[in-house]
Amino acid sequence: MKVKEIMKRDVTSVKPEDNAMETLTLLFKMQISGLPVIDGQGKLVGMFTEKDILRSILPSYIEKVGRFVYEENPKSIKNKFKELENLKVSQLMRKEIITVFEDAAVCEVARIMLTQKVRRIPVLNKENKVVGIVAREDIIKSYAKEAEWKIE
Repeated sequence: MKVKEIMKRDVTSVKPEDNAMETLTLLFKMQISGLPVIDGQGKLVGMFTEKDILRSILPSYIEKVGRFVYEENPKSIKNKFKELENLKVSQLMRKEIITVFEDAAVCEVARIMLTQKVRRIPVLNKENKVVGIVAREDIIKSYAKEAEWKIE
């Protein structure tokens, strides 16, 4: 099975110059955790995710402390969260983007998701334009369908 058979074709995207807080609000409304960032020429330039927001509001050392107890500073987090109102998507987005082509095998996309620890991957056509997006849920549903498991 190819990724073009299971991807979502109606892709919502944001622009690098969009406001970070407004884009986060869009994520909440759509109940998803990330969106592709596409510039004025239609080129994929990044991904804006909840993980990027967490990185911006939590201390930079948080990923390095491992299992140690982290004493949060609610005032600091509140202030950093408010700063999102003044930031653009381009200031927070991840610029290293993992993509796949629409003819990629679903099992290969699943492998990439697991090894690269990503939840969704933009799907490109031969002209390197975004034509879809595939999420872990899409892959699991496709495997369930192949197994003739009824999804209610």
